[in-house]
Amino acid sequence: MKMVAPRSRRPYRMVARAAAAAATAERVMTVGAELFLDRPYESVSLEDVAHAAGVTVQTVLRRFGSKEGVVAAAAAVGVAKVRAERDRAPVGDIAGAICNLVEHYEAWGNRVLRMLSQEERVEPLRRITDAGRSLHRRWVARTFAPWLRGRARRRLPLLVAVTDVYVWKLLRRDQRLSRAATERALLELVRHVTGGS
Repeated sequence: MKMVAPRSRRPYRMVARAAAAAATAERVMTVGAELFLDRPYESVSLEDVAHAAGVTVQTVLRRFGSKEGVVAAAAAVGVAKVRAERDRAPVGDIAGAICNLVEHYEAWGNRVLRMLSQEERVEPLRRITDAGRSLHRRWVARTFAPWLRGRARRRLPLLVAVTDVYVWKLLRRDQRLSRAATERALLELVRHVTGGS
């Protein structure tokens, strides 16, 4: 009678291990993003990230290499999320675009401002804020494209400026306007630049 060796379970274990490693990395990136967005960069340690993710510091280092590595990985995920949210803005609909923009700033504005306040001294955050500026400029160019044809050189910088997070801050935080009033003010500014309705 010929003995048949039991089939190896190794491929299954390798797939399960890879899935667990991916889930751990995702958890570290998620909690890392939350910590770095909510607190000054210097006050977040790898120990804080590891503890919040429920892993060891060695696990974080093995996967990301350093604190800067965690920031870079978390930023890539965050930028993709922001891009998806902002890309829902309708093209050629100024009111719809401003609604999208204010919704985004209500969720992310304070965190973005915190990053901007640290960008001069923290290089990993500077790379994120630079990516955010590029993303915003592309959003403006895409969303307001009908009003930029033949006039982009003059109008694009103005639209980038009047829809910037600092303008939202001036209206919403410094002037203490309501969300609706902030939206109306931004709408008026954009319509003034575009001549649109």
